[in-house]
Amino acid sequence: MAAAHIGAGTPAAADPALLHLILDVLDDNKAEDTVVIDLRGKSALADEMVIATGRSNRHVGAIADKLVEELRAKGFGKALVEGLPHCDWVLIDVGDVIVHLFRPEVRAFYNLEKMWSEGRPVEGAVS
Repeated sequence: MAAAHIGAGTPAAADPALLHLILDVLDDNKAEDTVVIDLRGKSALADEMVIATGRSNRHVGAIADKLVEELRAKGFGKALVEGLPHCDWVLIDVGDVIVHLFRPEVRAFYNLEKMWSEGRPVEGAVS
């Protein structure tokens, strides 16, 4: 299952192998509605943001655990992880890529896709 890309008009600056690994792990672990958002020019936080949904708290936690395990195994270092105890929303910061894993209701409530969509002002731009 291919991930949807928002704002991906130019090649990704993040390590393509890193993004590919993240998307593969999400797909292999049955994450749903995966979206990749290009953050270049919008934020200095990261180059890419990946958003995906798990069916339950347990599913979100299992996806997060497997992703962190695979990142370490493939040499991408230790990811910073927030939200694992409750697993409504787990954030995994891998440097150039930030991954958000949500339960469906929580994802709908925060609606990060809309917040980071094309209409978002460019960081540092004067209006």
